[in-house]
Amino acid sequence: MYNLELNKEIDTPLYIQLYQKFKTLIEENQLVGEKLPSIRSLAKDLKINNVTVVNAYKLLEQEGYIYTIKGSGTYIKKFHPSTDISYIDEGDLDLMISGILPISKNSINFSSMSPTPDLFPIVEFKQSLVEVLDRDGGLAFLYPEINGYEPLRESISKFLLNYYNTKVNKGQILITSGGQQALDIISKTLINQGDPIFVENPTYSGAFAVFNSRGAKIIGIPMNEDGIDISELKSLIKKYKPKFLYIMTNFQSPTTYSYSEEKKRELLDLANTYNFYIIEDDFLTDLSFGDKKTPLKSLDNSDKVIYIKSFSKIFMPGIRIGFITLPHKLFRDILKAKHTTDISSSGYLQRAFDLYLRKGYWMNHIENIKRVYFEKYKIMLGELEKLKNYGIEYMEPNGGLSLWLKLPKEIDAFELYKECYENNLSIVPGKIFYIDNNIYNNYIRISFGAVSNEEIVKGVNILYDILNEPFKNKNNKYLPFI
Repeated sequence: MYNLELNKEIDTPLYIQLYQKFKTLIEENQLVGEKLPSIRSLAKDLKINNVTVVNAYKLLEQEGYIYTIKGSGTYIKKFHPSTDISYIDEGDLDLMISGILPISKNSINFSSMSPTPDLFPIVEFKQSLVEVLDRDGGLAFLYPEINGYEPLRESISKFLLNYYNTKVNKGQILITSGGQQALDIISKTLINQGDPIFVENPTYSGAFAVFNSRGAKIIGIPMNEDGIDISELKSLIKKYKPKFLYIMTNFQSPTTYSYSEEKKRELLDLANTYNFYIIEDDFLTDLSFGDKKTPLKSLDNSDKVIYIKSFSKIFMPGIRIGFITLPHKLFRDILKAKHTTDISSSGYLQRAFDLYLRKGYWMNHIENIKRVYFEKYKIMLGELEKLKNYGIEYMEPNGGLSLWLKLPKEIDAFELYKECYENNLSIVPGKIFYIDNNIYNNYIRISFGAVSNEEIVKGVNILYDILNEPFKNKNNKYLPFI
C-alpha cells in the first residue's frame, strides 16, 4: 500500500487529505499500474468510511486525474503530449476527456469514422465559396432565416426526392449545425425529466449523452442483424409508452446492421398504433457498396419520422451542415429551440453548400469516396480473414465505414483495446456503445475511414500479433490477458 496515511487529528477533512495524497502520487508518477483500489477495499485498509473515499475520487475525477468506467473500476488518466483530439469522432470527445479513448498521433487510427483530409473536395467547395462571395457580396454574411437559407432547403427537398424517393416540402426542413445539434434541439423540445425514450442497444454514444443530459429514462432495445428486436420493442412499448424511438436504419453505428424493408414497415405501424415518433439518424445511407439503400423516412406517410441527416461526416467534418425534416406539429417548438441554441447556422456556408448541391458536386463526391472506401473495405475484409482462426466473428455489411467484431469469451474487449493502444493501434471497445453494463458485450469496432490502404494492412497485422502471443498456448487454445 502506498503512503496514504491520514491524520484524523487535524481540521483538514479526510477526503481532502486522501485527494491530496493521490494527486501527489499521480503527478509524480509514483503509482504502479493504472487501476486504483476499489472504494470498499481502500476504505477498509484505511479504516475510514466509504463516503470519504467516494468524495476523494469524485474530486480527483473533477480535476481530471482519474476516470471511472461503470462496472470496471477507477483508473488513472494518462496524459500523452502527443494526443491529438482532431481524430476524435463527433460525440466521443467526452470519452476522450474521460481517458477512455486517447489517440496518439503515431497510432493507426481504426477508431475514427471521419474521412482522411485528402478526400475532402477542397477545389470544388472553394469554387462554391468564391462564387457565393462574387454573387452575393456582404449579403452572404447576414443571418439567414432561423430554419435555414431557403434555396438550400429547396435543394435538399429535391435531393431527397431524386435520390431517396422521399417527399419532404422545403417548409418542413430545418438546417442545423451538424447532426449532433439536431439531436440536441429535438431533445430540448421533446424530453422532460423522466420521460421514457427507446434507443437501439448498442447505440451511438453521442445520442445517448444528449438524451441523458435531458434526464430521459433511456431504455435499450437489442439489435438483430435485420434491425431492432421487434418482439422486445412491442413488449416495452406497452409498458413504458415512449416519447420516441431513436434508430439508424442503414449501417447502424456501431453494429453496421441495416434494417429490412419488412422491419421498417413494422416500425411505422407501431409508431402509428401507439403514437410515438421515430428519430431516424442518417449519415451513411449514401455509402452502400451494393444495392441502393433508402431511409425509413421514404416510407413515412403519417409524419411519424423525424429524419436527421448530417453531411459533415463524409463531406468535411468541420463544415457543420445537417438538417432535420420535421412533423408539422413539432415545427414551431423545435424552431424555437434552434433559435435559442445559436440563432441560425452559418448563412455563408449554407449558400456555398446550396451551390455545391445545385452544381452536382455532391453526387460526384459521393461516387468518388464510394470507390475509395469500397477498396478499403475489401482490403480490410481480406486482412481480417486471418483473425477468424482466433474465433473472431463479424458480418459483412457491404457499406458504411466500419466493422463490428465479436470476440470469443476468452478475450476481453477492453483489455484488448488497452493492449492495442500500447502498440500504437487505436480501436473502440464495444462496451462504450451499450447503455446497460450488465449485458455481455464483448465486441470491438474497427473503422477504415481515417486510414490508408497500407495502414489497414499494418493495423490488422498488429492486431494479429497481439492475439497470436498472449492468447495462444502450446495446445492452440486461447487464454485471456493476464
